[in-house]
Amino acid sequence: MKQRLAIGRFQLDLTIPRIMGVLNCTPDSFSDGGDFLAVDAALARAEEMIASGVDIIDVGAESTRPGSQAITAEEEIKRLTPIVTALVADGRKPISIDTKKTAVMRVMLELGVDMINDVHGFEDPGAWQAVADAECALCIMHMRGMPETMQDNTDYQNVIDEVAQYLDLRVKEAERAGVALSRIVIDPGFGFGKTPAQNMALIKHIHAFNPDVAKLVGVSRKSTIGHYLHNKPVGERLIGSVTLAALAVWQGADIVRVHDVSETRDALAMVKALKMG
Repeated sequence: MKQRLAIGRFQLDLTIPRIMGVLNCTPDSFSDGGDFLAVDAALARAEEMIASGVDIIDVGAESTRPGSQAITAEEEIKRLTPIVTALVADGRKPISIDTKKTAVMRVMLELGVDMINDVHGFEDPGAWQAVADAECALCIMHMRGMPETMQDNTDYQNVIDEVAQYLDLRVKEAERAGVALSRIVIDPGFGFGKTPAQNMALIKHIHAFNPDVAKLVGVSRKSTIGHYLHNKPVGERLIGSVTLAALAVWQGADIVRVHDVSETRDALAMVKALKMG
């Protein structure tokens, strides 16, 4: 397990599991679309997460739910800029940006963000060049295709091997671009072009992924949880989300990306107690 993550202005100790809080500044995200589109609402939500013990705040302005439609880089930057400017200036927590566009990465890095979280594995032309000389951490995620069509492409011979191979190749690409392993996080892409069974396999085997970099999983409120809870709607997936996040950490995840910070923090405290016991 990676012991420390170099994340922009911060050094994050990974000997204890860490919580990345979701801040969706979008009108159409699957769980909280429209709730934090206004700047004041977004900043108030960030303050709530900080009070609840969040370790990283991940700000997104473009939904990546299955079937979502892309927006322009200009619109994404417009939504992000006032919120990111305020959160970076606040300085209490590392600020991550959830984007797959090089143009957005460049502007956000100029604003001082600490991490780029890319659901498309930094495949946009120029992405490595945009981040290589920065001090930001990178989260490299696996996704087949784009959100509009990703759930049409779930045919794997061996989902664990194929996702691991993709992430290993992207890590090597990052290294070739000059990115240190201490800045890299990998994410197998739970819910991104996978069936419920494949998603669970990824969590079960998260410990088997690249041992040289930190590992992140994002399971919070996703449809796979609803699937295993007799089709419960998004608003009734809290216990399933927190349980699966805790189990992911038990299996070897270093960071969990969540909507429900306080509840997840308590669950991870129990994981820590059990491991120490």
